[in-house]
Amino acid sequence: MRIAVDHRTSYCFTEPQARVVQLLRMTPQDHESQSVIDWRIDVDCDTRLREHLDGYGNVVTMLYIDGPIDRIDITVHGEVLTEDRNGILADTYEPLPPSLYLRLTPLTAYNDRICEFARANARGGDRIERLHALNKAIRVHAAFVDCRVDPQRTAADLFRQRRGVARDFAHLFIAAARGIGVPARYVSGHCLSLGAPSRMTAHAWAEAYLDDLGWVGFDPAVGLSPDETYVRVACGIDATHAMPISGSRVGGGAELLDVDVRVGRA
Repeated sequence: MRIAVDHRTSYCFTEPQARVVQLLRMTPQDHESQSVIDWRIDVDCDTRLREHLDGYGNVVTMLYIDGPIDRIDITVHGEVLTEDRNGILADTYEPLPPSLYLRLTPLTAYNDRICEFARANARGGDRIERLHALNKAIRVHAAFVDCRVDPQRTAADLFRQRRGVARDFAHLFIAAARGIGVPARYVSGHCLSLGAPSRMTAHAWAEAYLDDLGWVGFDPAVGLSPDETYVRVACGIDATHAMPISGSRVGGGAELLDVDVRVGRA
């Protein structure tokens, strides 16, 4: 499938800024499930762009803007050719050992109840079948809602409150998988909903590592594995390390952020 992504981020500042630095994890890479046909990042003001790979192997674009400036528009447009490989990831750059993704973080920490839930649902069959069962069980356990992201919300919060956004579902799957000894990580990207208008916010899911298959994707927000409707962009030990945009500024006043993401068939 050929998928087009348009991502616009606008910053407005109530006072002019002397300097703005942004870190963008917004550029996908080629692997067996996807090929990047075209991709570009445009900024509506004078800026310096520097591209490199971070410690997780993600493409990172550093954006440096000297002020005074009171507004920034960042536009990302590209097309990606995708293929359904049942969630199995191959031919990706992996600078870190899978064992690193067993580490706990505040967002993905598991507790006794999460581990008990994981053991109760990840049963029967081989390891991949058990993880698919866990993925579906999380989807049944909690309701997916379209609401504002709370950056402090943890896997335990979703498990207890039983409703959340895609980021929360990914964190709960990661916590549950690590709780039963399976390395797991967070993935950010985009997803095309074929049954809806060609618009959807940026999406998130998880990947788990199996010795015989490597990294395999799981989307607990829908209870399935990623298919040809997904565009994978970045990964990390949790959402903090795979978020599309982060940065800093030198200047006073408040910051207003507006994000618009459109995903459709090219």
